[in-house]
Amino acid sequence: MATSVIHFQPSTGPANATPQWGVLFDRRIAVLPIQATTTGEFVRHALPQARAATHAQATLSLDEVRLLSPVTSNQQFICQGVNYESHVRESGLDPKNFPFNTIFTKASSCITGPSDDVIRPRHVHLLDYEIELGLVLSEDLTGAREVKADRLHEVLAGLTIVNDVSARDVQLPQGQFYKGKSHRTFGPVGPCLLLLEPHEWALWPGLRMKLTVNGSERQNDLCGSMLFKPHQTLSELSALQDLHAGDLIATGTPAGCAARAPGKLPMFFARHFISDATKWKLFVRKGLNDPMYLQPNDVMELSIRTDDGRLDLGLQRNKVVSA
Repeated sequence: MATSVIHFQPSTGPANATPQWGVLFDRRIAVLPIQATTTGEFVRHALPQARAATHAQATLSLDEVRLLSPVTSNQQFICQGVNYESHVRESGLDPKNFPFNTIFTKASSCITGPSDDVIRPRHVHLLDYEIELGLVLSEDLTGAREVKADRLHEVLAGLTIVNDVSARDVQLPQGQFYKGKSHRTFGPVGPCLLLLEPHEWALWPGLRMKLTVNGSERQNDLCGSMLFKPHQTLSELSALQDLHAGDLIATGTPAGCAARAPGKLPMFFARHFISDATKWKLFVRKGLNDPMYLQPNDVMELSIRTDDGRLDLGLQRNKVVSA
């Protein structure tokens, strides 16, 4: 049975109180006697204790704590782009032109908790959301390794919810994913790190991602629709760079984002008759009147679970505020 691990502080008391780890049973927490300061330390040393926790040990109410990201900010934050055909098409692109896995990074300092505010910087006006399934490594990969589809449990500890918050008026006109996606608070993660048993990894394609803004559904798709699957991405990344226990890989988002391409005729006109600078000025100007982009006081709610409830990564809820 999957184990819901949370990282938390007391909701009252000093802000610098030592974070703790626990296992969630309904709305009560079994506090783990573990002094792991990072996700890497936790997954290296504490997984057996987490899996051994029982409902009878859950004596702390969830209402008494502030949830932190289960992925600590020292870990690598690696992302896949255009990894769902529906998102490729809404971006005005042809999936046939993407026979490769698009990889980029976000600054790990953008990681924030599952209920913390997302701060929109003053210069950002086109703020967007992206629900994504997050993979958390259980061990170091410091050399090329071919990960098999049915052996994910050998290299992954569990799954979590990621919101790849993006400043489209920085990312797209400047062509800079890192700058557009790495502002502090642009990476809500959690609420839990769901530890899967070996046989449960076969269920990941049936996980359904849903994102709402102010109660209105914006994104809804199955994780199994992704183009490059977790085993392929892990194999490719391990041949490219070192990965470490506790590192986070966000696997891309489906259709439903605020940013999307105009129709075929405007795209043809923009491609052939106006400069790139003018094209992006028009994009930003149009976006300023698009109610899909996030505004201060908007509330995003994200969930990832199988339709039968067998796997449930919880509910992430973040409010947008002005800097």
